[in-house]
Amino acid sequence: MNHPPPDDPLLFRFFNEIGIIEQLARARFERGLPHGLTLSQFRVLNHFSRLGGERTPVELARSFQVTKGAVTNAVQKLEAKGFVQTRPDAHDGRSKLVSLTVQGRAARDDAIATLQPLIPALMSEIPEQDFAAVLPFLQRVRVFLDENRELDPGAP
Repeated sequence: MNHPPPDDPLLFRFFNEIGIIEQLARARFERGLPHGLTLSQFRVLNHFSRLGGERTPVELARSFQVTKGAVTNAVQKLEAKGFVQTRPDAHDGRSKLVSLTVQGRAARDDAIATLQPLIPALMSEIPEQDFAAVLPFLQRVRVFLDENRELDPGAP
């Protein structure tokens, strides 16, 4: 196992581990995505599955911290597959509102199921209670970062 230089700051090491985990998990997950989904398309489906409702492409772009064009591209492809629907925004005639369809929820659930083969192997090495114990801490870090985006020197 490689170890970071001992003088690297703790928070750098923490986020470095998260980054590596994300990279490894993303590669595994992307290999098994059904329905021709990309990871960015899955993230849109997952966002709506978790939060429900309708969002404009601009709101989605802010949530994912990507460009409106990137979101528009993902939404168009998802709409062509019947996984999301769009309708004109009554408050802003230039914008659309995006929402999840029943087929989109099913596609999201199918994508989650692609991770199932990995779970027994991982759980045989790391007990479920370890995941349960760390989850509240990770959620606190996520909430802090989400609520303090303005602290990011590169934020718009």
